[in-house]
Amino acid sequence: MAGEVSLRAALARPFLAATTTPQVAYVLLETQPASQMIQVRMPVNVCFVLDRSGSMKGEKIERLRQAVVKAIELLDQQDSLAIVIFDHRTEVLVPAQPVRNRAMILDLVHRIRDAGGTRMAPAVEKGLQELQKMPPGVRRLILLTDGQTEHENECLLRADDAGRLGVPITALGIGKDWNEDLLIEMANRSKGVADYIAQPSEIVNYFQHTVQRAQQTVIQNSVLTLRLVQGVTPRAVWQVTPLIDNLGYQPIGDRAVSVKLGELESAQPRILLIELLIDPRPLGTYRIGQAELSYDVPALQLVGEKARLDIMLTFTNDPAQLQQVNPTVMNIVEKVSAFKLQTRALQDLAAGDVSGATQKLKSAVTRLLNQGEVELAATMQQEIANLEQQGQMSSEGQKTIKFQGRKTVRLTDIELPKE
Repeated sequence: MAGEVSLRAALARPFLAATTTPQVAYVLLETQPASQMIQVRMPVNVCFVLDRSGSMKGEKIERLRQAVVKAIELLDQQDSLAIVIFDHRTEVLVPAQPVRNRAMILDLVHRIRDAGGTRMAPAVEKGLQELQKMPPGVRRLILLTDGQTEHENECLLRADDAGRLGVPITALGIGKDWNEDLLIEMANRSKGVADYIAQPSEIVNYFQHTVQRAQQTVIQNSVLTLRLVQGVTPRAVWQVTPLIDNLGYQPIGDRAVSVKLGELESAQPRILLIELLIDPRPLGTYRIGQAELSYDVPALQLVGEKARLDIMLTFTNDPAQLQQVNPTVMNIVEKVSAFKLQTRALQDLAAGDVSGATQKLKSAVTRLLNQGEVELAATMQQEIANLEQQGQMSSEGQKTIKFQGRKTVRLTDIELPKE
């Protein structure tokens, strides 16, 4: 049965000039589960791996307990749960089990207390073991920490394990004393997400949001294949929602590439920005490629379903047509450009090039202000001042730029034309 997922596309410029030189074209591609998929619900298997080290004392540990309670309230008896807590030791607080005996589970959660140092890798390993004991379903490992861990390389190896097992890690850091690069890399290796929690009061919303998104996951194993005609070359594939991310692509033939998208949620589209290099063409309208999405819907016992969409482009000499742009797509192009500048600025800073980092952040600020991203631009301006005065950025500023910079695309910004 086809029709579980729709594809739509829009070009930044629907008309290109019929010149004698190659040109760049940007395509915004949306993958969206159909409306009827909102009713589909798969069992959710979640394991919380929680830092209860001494630095979590006070409001942090209290908010953590509240967050776990609120997240459990979202689960029902078809879902399964485990809780692992760690300091310098690891303890399986709640072994893998269906969410049935809530009173017992909540009583154990309320007993979580702070103690000890921070050793994360064994706790992640235990969490993965508990998840493997659960029945088939959507799997998540939610990791929260507020400190530097011992043996960071072991954490990366466990993240590799999670990726092989199909367990995305939601890696959350609270406060300013944790290694954001480690959590980002753990999330990337497991195909999960990492984020920065500035205030303990935000933990509850993060946990609830993660569980709700898992419950909305209806499509699995989705893969985008781009089949391009002669003279059309892919240059980059960026995810722009829910977070900006350079997905890359894998060549699979003479003029075809594939991009693994994995899971899709019923409540929000996955939107990609595809950058193509187009060789010259005579006047006329051409099919420059086809997008094909293959996917599974385990809840409906569907495997290898496909959705396809042709991508068309017109070459013209009409000045009026050449002036036409899609403001939505152009805005996304600018947002991705700002993100690339932020990323390169942080790379320059890590390499000791303070001047290069400063200039790139200044360029990113200009783009962000043009897009109305005032708060992030203000943070960057403060960090530019820190660089110019002290030669370094604050820990909080670096974390804000690394995480908020990926969130500059809002769902409300993107409205592709209906077919």
